[in-house]
Parts: sequence; structure tokens; C-alpha cells
Amino acid sequence: MKEINAEELAKFQKDFESDRSNRIAQRAASTNGIYSAAEDMNAVDRNSDENFTFSVDDVKIAAANQNHSGRCWIYSALNTLRNFAIKKYNLPEDFEFSQNYANFYDKFEKSNYFYQNVIDTADKPLSDRGVRYLFETPQQDGGDWCLACALVDKYGVVPKDQMNETSCSINSDELNTILNRKLRKDGLKLRDLLAAGASEDKVEEARKQMLSEDYRILAIALGMPPKTITYEYRDTTDDKKFHQTEPMTPVEFYKKYIGLDLNDYLVIMNVPDVEDMPFGKTYAIQYSGNMVGGRPNIYFNAPIDRLEELTLQQLKDGENVWFGCDVMQSFDRKKGIADLDLYGFKDMFGLDLDFKKGDMFTTRESLPTHAMVIAGVDLRDDKPVRFKVENSWGDKIGDKGYMIMSEPWFRRYTFECVINKKYLTAEELAAFDKEPVMLPFWNSMQPTAR
Repeated sequence: MKEINAEELAKFQKDFESDRSNRIAQRAASTNGIYSAAEDMNAVDRNSDENFTFSVDDVKIAAANQNHSGRCWIYSALNTLRNFAIKKYNLPEDFEFSQNYANFYDKFEKSNYFYQNVIDTADKPLSDRGVRYLFETPQQDGGDWCLACALVDKYGVVPKDQMNETSCSINSDELNTILNRKLRKDGLKLRDLLAAGASEDKVEEARKQMLSEDYRILAIALGMPPKTITYEYRDTTDDKKFHQTEPMTPVEFYKKYIGLDLNDYLVIMNVPDVEDMPFGKTYAIQYSGNMVGGRPNIYFNAPIDRLEELTLQQLKDGENVWFGCDVMQSFDRKKGIADLDLYGFKDMFGLDLDFKKGDMFTTRESLPTHAMVIAGVDLRDDKPVRFKVENSWGDKIGDKGYMIMSEPWFRRYTFECVINKKYLTAEELAAFDKEPVMLPFWNSMQPTAR
């Protein structure tokens, strides 16, 4: 192994100073920051909110705001449902389902999921890689489409005014810190009980007591989830007709007023050129659920051309598309622009920093970090040029909370889309009937790793 020496350092400095473009780039980056200095105004102008028109655009809902929390997957899932409800019942565009309601039960179920995984791995040492992973993140905000479906299936939905946000839901750091500390302590207690030969009844008694305490923490921080609801509203028709539902449970409310069968929606992903994830098969991720007995995360891996084709079919039929992507790449948060040409890093550093999507995924350079909703598309000669995207970061970004995603960006940084199974081929559907390939918990599709 060879260390850097003074002669090499002197050469590196001389090479840098001999190129005038390096000094220009240095002044620009050191004064304005790398991203601001490298931003290409042509890409900004091409995607500005002054040019916010799409040939296929059937979504008219106000932007939601997840604030300082990692609940994008819950927000985007509920946004797909609220878009359906707003159009069906002429609801105001700012109508929302309660994200905090889903958040409460997600954290409660994840606590029980953690306990079960601790019990199942109690015969392994704490130094085991899987056990260490469980204790590193007993629960957190992250998730995926299938986990949102599991929550809706079991707990239904409620309008936002039935369980609004709290300080602990809009900024989840404190709650996660307290709850995870307790869960880790509980996990050690369960391991000690099992190591001492405690009976199954004794372990179950301890688990129930722990869950009772978890419920108390969540109720204090997030509020008590309603058991029955009555919803009143005036529609947006000319006569502003008044509506009132009868009292019902959140599950009854979902079945009666939304009624979408979430089993009809499947996750199609695109992770190319990864040896243990070939196209044409379904995959699941170890320890990636949010509830015991819930719906597992299952993904069908397909080429990007197929993923784009399915997305376009669904959009053209007037239905939006939940998707997971890497929003950390080539993205201007404030302007709401995702475009591969947005930053000229190659011009600034004289280096080509691009490499294959599969290699980026494997090395964790790029992975699904955020979930949003594709709400429209701009077609030219029936080919997509850019997409309209509904985000959950409030109305201060892009065009009142909506952003623009270029078609090349979609192909490079989109990893999963939720598609109605009616668009899939018989062969693709058959893959979902087979036992999925189980990938290890450290795979980059793991929602808890984002």
C-alpha cells in the first residue's frame, strides 16, 4: 500500500493551477455552492412553472405536506385514494385523508413486527448481522406501497379532520427516538426471557404488556385514533350540496366510499443488470414488512421500457401512478425540477460521473429514496417528454407543490411504479402467483434503509 507523498501533491497542485477553467469553477463553487454553480439555466427554463402544461392531466388536488417526517409513502398512497374520492364525490381539492391515522397504526404494527422478529431470532447472538439490523432500526417512518395497502386493509381510512397532525407527527425525530429506545430495551428483555426458558405464555404476556405501553406512547404523541366517524361536507357543485355520512368504522368508511380493491394494484420495479435480480421474476425483502400477517413487499422486475409503457397506459385512462424514485439525484427541490441536464458536473469537474443504473443500485449510489405520484404526462408524437408529479412537500415548491420530471430522468431514477393488474400480461400476472425470490435485508429496495 502506497501513501500520498509530497512530490505527488505538488504535481496535483501544479496541474490544477495550470488550467484556467479550474480556477473559474473554483470561484463559482466556493462562492455559490457546487449545485448552484453547476445548474444549467436552459434546463430550468425548459421545466419552469411558466411552462406547466401537460397533454394528459387528470389530477386536480392541492398539495399535501409531510413536513419533517419520512412518511412520503403514506402520503403518496393516500393521495392516489384522495384523487379518486375528490373526483367521485366532488370534494374540495384540499380534501385529505388522515396521514396521522395511518402513521399511528404503522408505528404500532411495526412495534409488534419488531417483537416477533426478535422472538424468531432469539437463538442467534446479538452480533449476528440480521439481529444487529433489527436492533439498529426497530421501527422508523419509511415504507412502501404494499405496507400502505396493509394498513388500509386492516384499519381503513378517515378524513384528515377526524385525526389531524400533531407536533410529533409533523416532526417525527423525538417520537422515533423515544419509541426505538423502548423497543430495544423490550427486545433485550424478550431475548432474556427466551434464553431463561420462559414458557410461551410468559413471553406472550410480556409482549402484550409491551404493546400496551407502546400504544400509550403513540396515543400521547399522535392522539387517539377514532373508532367510528361521521363526515360532513359541502360538494363543489354549483348548489354546494350538503352531505353527511352515518356513523361507521374507518374500515366501513373505506369500503363504502372508496371501495378500491388494493389487491388489483401491483408493484413493478426496474433494477437492471443486477446478477441476483433478473427481469421476469418477483422479489421480496427480508424484514421489510410493517405488520405480522400483513401484506409483504413484492416487486416484479421489468425493463424500463415496459415500466414506462404501463405507466403511460394508466395515465391515459385517467388514473395516477404511485412511484418510488431517487429524488436526491439531478433535482432542484425549490424549483421542483428533476432533469438529467439540470447540473453540469462534467463541465465543472471535467469528469464523467455517470454509470449504469444497476451498478448505482448495487453500490447504493442510487436507490428509491422517495415516493410521489405521477399525475400527468406531456406527449409529443405519442412519446412522453416529461411528467407532472405530485409531491408531498407543501405548495412552496414547483407549481403549487407539483414538479416536473423529464422522461430521461424517469428512466434513470425511477425504481418502482404501482400498476393496475388489468394492464399486465398473463405471463407477468403468473409471476405474482409464484413464491417470490427472498432477497436479504441489506438489499437497496429495503424500505427501512432509505
